[in-house]
Amino acid sequence: MLRKNSFRIKLLSVVIPAYRQEKTIIRDIKNIQKALLHLKCAYEIIVVVDGMVDDTYRKALTLKSTRVKILAYNKNQGKGQAVRYGMLHAKGDVIGFLDAGMDLNPNGLAILLKDFQTYNADIVIGSKRHILSKVTYPLNRRIISHISQKFIKLLFGLEVTDTQVGMKFFRRNVIKKVLPKLLVKKFAFDIEILSVAYHLGFRKIYEAPIELTYNFKGSILSQNMLSALLNTLWDTCAIFYRLKIIHYYDRKRNVRLKSVSNFKVIAS
Repeated sequence: MLRKNSFRIKLLSVVIPAYRQEKTIIRDIKNIQKALLHLKCAYEIIVVVDGMVDDTYRKALTLKSTRVKILAYNKNQGKGQAVRYGMLHAKGDVIGFLDAGMDLNPNGLAILLKDFQTYNADIVIGSKRHILSKVTYPLNRRIISHISQKFIKLLFGLEVTDTQVGMKFFRRNVIKKVLPKLLVKKFAFDIEILSVAYHLGFRKIYEAPIELTYNFKGSILSQNMLSALLNTLWDTCAIFYRLKIIHYYDRKRNVRLKSVSNFKVIAS
């Protein structure tokens, strides 16, 4: 039963950033649709193919549904750019994103959105550290994640235990005010959107349980993983500099997505 002042969702927009998902994209979208069908609200799915580098785009177009829109652009630009671009095309009063690949069980959307309504939230995020979460996650990743979150809380004061899970939902007015200010296209997008929202006064941020089976393969010291960690650290420090030192996010200006002329947009 919803509280007296709870928030009722009329239209839910789910952005799915997809990169090199040709083997799983059809299955992923169908699983997400199946999970959304159980919700008591209308929904739209916006798939953003982050670069025409394989058959992800072509395969996604084979899904015929009035509730699924396929967007694509030529050059890979990063998850943050894909999510931002999808959000620009979202019509919902609640807008969020869910990573493709199905490491995250999409059935968790129901719990997350129930919390959104119950607590009249500004933002609800999935969290590996929620007491009810079911997580299969390598020990080395757990250690790095724990240290990273301590560092992020120290820098930004965010009262959350996990910023990095690819399942987050926002009120439309949060996206309207925050999205034009964001700059990160790749590694620290989640940190930027949450820290800027928090800074702008959207403090009703709640964490919800998830079910995660992490499919990462290889050593934590692999070149790709080490590079990603260093890039995330660099982006995080840059966000702190813009937020706390030069107060960039307080300026009354909008940032347009770069390379818009390179976007190839098709709706299914």
